[in-house]
Amino acid sequence: MSTFERYLTLWVFLCIVAGVALGSLAPSVFHAIAGLEVARVNLPVAVLIWLMIVPMLVKIDFAALREVGRHWRGISVTLFVNWAVKPFSMALLGWLFIGYLFRPYLPADQIDSYIAGLILLAAAPCTAMVFVWSNLTKGEPHFTLSQVALNDAIMIVAFAPIVGLLLGLSAITVPWDTLILSVALYIVVPVIAAQVIRARLLKTGGEAALARFLGVLQPLSLVALLATLVLLFAFQGEQILAQPLVIALLAVPILIQVYFNSGLAYLLNRMSGEAHCVAGPSALIGASNFFELAVAAAISLFGFNSGAALATVVGVLIEVPVMLSVVWIVNRSQGWYEARGARVSEAPR
Repeated sequence: MSTFERYLTLWVFLCIVAGVALGSLAPSVFHAIAGLEVARVNLPVAVLIWLMIVPMLVKIDFAALREVGRHWRGISVTLFVNWAVKPFSMALLGWLFIGYLFRPYLPADQIDSYIAGLILLAAAPCTAMVFVWSNLTKGEPHFTLSQVALNDAIMIVAFAPIVGLLLGLSAITVPWDTLILSVALYIVVPVIAAQVIRARLLKTGGEAALARFLGVLQPLSLVALLATLVLLFAFQGEQILAQPLVIALLAVPILIQVYFNSGLAYLLNRMSGEAHCVAGPSALIGASNFFELAVAAAISLFGFNSGAALATVVGVLIEVPVMLSVVWIVNRSQGWYEARGARVSEAPR
């Protein structure tokens, strides 16, 4: 993990401060930026989101799908947690905490929007940072790569239906045209573009060319993320200043969701007899969120000023510290994990 990534939470906090300050000092500038839309898609944000997502997707080798059968236990557990548990558990936690327990402390007109943001956050598993978390747990690299490739393939067809179903159950009007456009713009097209770029780089310069490309674009990807956050908080500034507890309250269901889903995946892998080097990344992939996609979809569906956009950003704020805590738990518990019949971890190749 680079120094920049290690201190991502700090940079996000600084973006909050900068965004709120700039939004207060120059509101007309940010309103002008918000007006640069085509079919409800904000053009500056679309460019920033692409800069965030494409470098991450270039890392994914869909040829790794042929490795899926080698670790079928871990793959099965992760798919179950990612697609059958995580979005629904987050919706339940959103309804419980945001819709009921915390309702008196939150702006009444944003309750449904906050829940929608939490659903968007949980509806797609992470595609990039999980490689960092897997490495920190000495995870089996072939498993991690094949699992991420499979999740990306599923996300193309499953993201919109799951989001639409859960938003519908929450009695939130689903703008299907905008949702489908978001899936096309922020999943389908970036996946195709990234794979074309990857194939061309490998054909012309091999792995060295791919590494150079990622070395240039990866920092740019993080800068684009932070620039997007500044824009978001420039529009959310008044609401945050008026309700300073909003971010802390939104963090509660996200934290519970992460620990619940990572723990579930870890235990199911142990029960199935899977090796620890697979169970570790499985737990982390099972708990992680594709927050770049969530932020983009929330802006497209509900706008810059929405509670949905703010809720997805809270996921970015706590991503690094909470996932590092899961890494620590996985590493510290390896002896316990392997004590009752689970296969001893193989050294990553």
